Amino acid sequence: QVQLVESGGGLVQAGGSLRLSCVVSGGTSSTYAMSWFRQAPGKERAIVAIGRWSGGTYYTDSVKGRFTISRDDAKNTVHLQMNSLKPEDTAVYYCAAGNSVYADSYLADPSRVVYWGQGTQVTVST
Repeated sequence: QVQLVESGGGLVQAGGSLRLSCVVSGGTSSTYAMSWFRQAPGKERAIVAIGRWSGGTYYTDSVKGRFTISRDDAKNTVHLQMNSLKPEDTAVYYCAAGNSVYADSYLADPSRVVYWGQGTQVTVST
């Protein structure tokens, strides 16, 4: 049974940076394609980034050039570095794990994700 625990959320001003972490237990992050999703109030949960053990990455258009997904296999941890934050980035951010054989389009669908973290709140003020 895989468990994911996120941390690192908080309140930052627009233009600031934040680094989220996701610790994987009951497995290793290298076994899965790891993803970050976010859900703002009144909106659907949406993909933010995907990172694969092969090194491949995917980012939704609105965060390209600002966010970076990375992993520390020795610590079974996945990170999301968020720079140049904007108020529209405000959301609960969720770590997720999926089978690496799936394509990005498959993993980007929340209904297809098997393992979820509890979420961490990110609030960006003006």
